[in-house]
Amino acid sequence: MLVSQILKDKGDLVFTASPHETVAAAAALLLSRRVGALVIVDDQDMVIGILSERDLVRVVAEKGAAGLNQPVSSCMSRDVVFAAPTETVHSLLERMTDRRIRHLPVLKDGRLAGLVSIGDLVKSKIAESEAEAENLKAYISAG
Repeated sequence: MLVSQILKDKGDLVFTASPHETVAAAAALLLSRRVGALVIVDDQDMVIGILSERDLVRVVAEKGAAGLNQPVSSCMSRDVVFAAPTETVHSLLERMTDRRIRHLPVLKDGRLAGLVSIGDLVKSKIAESEAEAENLKAYISAG
């Protein structure tokens, strides 16, 4: 399965934040939207980072409550790893496992086209395996 199919099924909505927002405001957005990461974009809507729950834990562990008043730019992950709509679930699972990341922004023609999480990919892989098993059962039953 391709990333484009996952985005077709789940939608292309991506929650973004400015690098100037406070960490506390970004944490509130993560909570209200019930997501694990925000894509950080500049004034031209270009991706410049990702802020994940892991980044929030790190800033609070290092700086305490004072870290919540810092701008998102001070603790976001800047080395963003991207996906393309034409990539396979398998290749992204490998990349995410190797890099120990859980969210990949999807770029199409240099613009943000969606976001996939490790959960999205695992869900897709399970559905694919279940469909394959059902097809094999049907084939065996047909004799």
